[in-house]
Amino acid sequence: MEVKHGLGYQNYEDMMANHIFYIDKTDFVSEWWEYADKVTLITRPRRFGKTLNMSTVECFFSNRYHGRGDLFEGCKVWEAKSPSGEYTLRNLQGTYPVIFMSFAGAKSGYEESTDSKSRLDNIEAVKTAVKQIITDVYANFRDIIQSEKLSDKDREYFASINDNMSDKTAHTAIRRLCSALEIVYEKKVIVLLDEYDTPMQEAWLYGYWEEAVAFFRSFFVNTFKYNESMERGLITGITRVSKESIFSELNHLKVVTTTSAKYATSFGFTEEEVFKALDNLGFGECKEGVKKWYDGFTFGKHSDIYNPWSIAAFMENGARYEAYWANTSSNSLVSQLIQTGDVEAKQVVEDLLDGKSFTAVIDEQIVFNQLRGNTNAVWSLLLASGYLKIIDSEPLTEEGNGKPQCTLALTNKEVLLVFEDMVKDWFKIDAKDSPYNDFVKAMLLDDVDYMTEFMNEIALNSFSSFDIAKGASEKEHPERFYHGFVLGLMVGLRDRFEITSNRESGFGRYDVVLKPYDKEKDYAYIIEFKVFRAAKEKTLEETVANALSQIEEKQYEAALAANGIAPERIRKYGFAFQGKMCLIGK
Repeated sequence: MEVKHGLGYQNYEDMMANHIFYIDKTDFVSEWWEYADKVTLITRPRRFGKTLNMSTVECFFSNRYHGRGDLFEGCKVWEAKSPSGEYTLRNLQGTYPVIFMSFAGAKSGYEESTDSKSRLDNIEAVKTAVKQIITDVYANFRDIIQSEKLSDKDREYFASINDNMSDKTAHTAIRRLCSALEIVYEKKVIVLLDEYDTPMQEAWLYGYWEEAVAFFRSFFVNTFKYNESMERGLITGITRVSKESIFSELNHLKVVTTTSAKYATSFGFTEEEVFKALDNLGFGECKEGVKKWYDGFTFGKHSDIYNPWSIAAFMENGARYEAYWANTSSNSLVSQLIQTGDVEAKQVVEDLLDGKSFTAVIDEQIVFNQLRGNTNAVWSLLLASGYLKIIDSEPLTEEGNGKPQCTLALTNKEVLLVFEDMVKDWFKIDAKDSPYNDFVKAMLLDDVDYMTEFMNEIALNSFSSFDIAKGASEKEHPERFYHGFVLGLMVGLRDRFEITSNRESGFGRYDVVLKPYDKEKDYAYIIEFKVFRAAKEKTLEETVANALSQIEEKQYEAALAANGIAPERIRKYGFAFQGKMCLIGK
């Protein structure tokens, strides 16, 4: 039977019924069951099969699929044997009541605001979204209301579950549903929760974190700890939110992150699986390109893990290379963290865009309250989200703090394009009416007056974007901005120039050199940034003069001359900043 390479399927039964391309990951079901952890939290990046694996667990165990062994015949889970050689797991197919929820849609839909009314609107919108999800879950089990095993009081409670239920009712609703299901089916319940951290990321991003923590902490404790009718719990998400936040009382929670050995090949495709699929479709000659674009993830000790969404999209689109993963994920959190990050963060992104790596201490417990002002916490989040990969790490020692220092780099070419797109969006580089484009044109035409005019416009419009981070000092503002500006240069001109930078101190010095690939067509450029210092200079003109003098004194053009670029083909600019004012000279 012909296999279809359709996208967007996250329901296991639908995939089987429509003969959608599927790589057998059903051994996850048997592995998870055999480990027998009471509640398991598994974190993986977006589009790595978390929802599909949860759906597979539901289809296998749920009594709603009783007698549907045909969905699993020939799959790994169906062949799973006990140590005695018996097919024991087959006997469990379709025998448990299963609750499956997803918080993917638990968002406020509002923008960030610091005033209390907006924060209240945001958290109330999220609570309503969660209450709607709970109401839908109850609707899936409305048939049990007629059971003689339930009391009139139970039926009354069922009727009270709606979008307008109180917070207290919402906190305990799933626990109460589990109790009712156990009474009716005389069997404890398996509880599945997908994308648990989506509302938490939204809460941090849009300014109502504390209110969200208070609500979700009660929900999680009631659902996954004080729930005597729960057989097993399985939670998936992108990040491991700090235990101190919403999992403070879940001492029995088994956490499986991307560095854990458990379930290492259950999420994502292995290289062997990808190459076999390419061969089957006649795309075998694409292996090297596919590896460059989509490889790079490491789970546990298994390297060369590929993003399933990107691989499926690549095959469905006739072996066309494209950043498919980027088009499916919301990059707003990552973008804001980098855009409002400190100078160090922007320096690292410059290096990453240039193909370099860096070292950082990684803590897999994401403490959202530390994301602003803690650069290592940002890199930990980007690692968990799949944007970064570990190239090497120092072994943990008895004397250490249990947090490894890792060498990190962008995961693959697809992720590189994601970062480039984020920088383009900051400056709207692709827009025809972008002042940034006008600045680049002016620079290439050596029109200093227009360069100054446009640079002031960019600074005026972009300073706030780069400097809204809490704790950012006035002293840091210029540096934060021009580091972001250089990122824009790197993305906007990297097809014509090799762009290098030589940052040194926190006193405003920052050199940028643009070496043309076509020496006959383009000039080379040296840019020296300086921040006005009242103790040393009286005017911005003096600051510009000092910047230009430094270019000569330090002989920055020597490296260009060594590459065969004539002195008359080198343009030198001094950029002086004072607050949001900029003056450029040559």
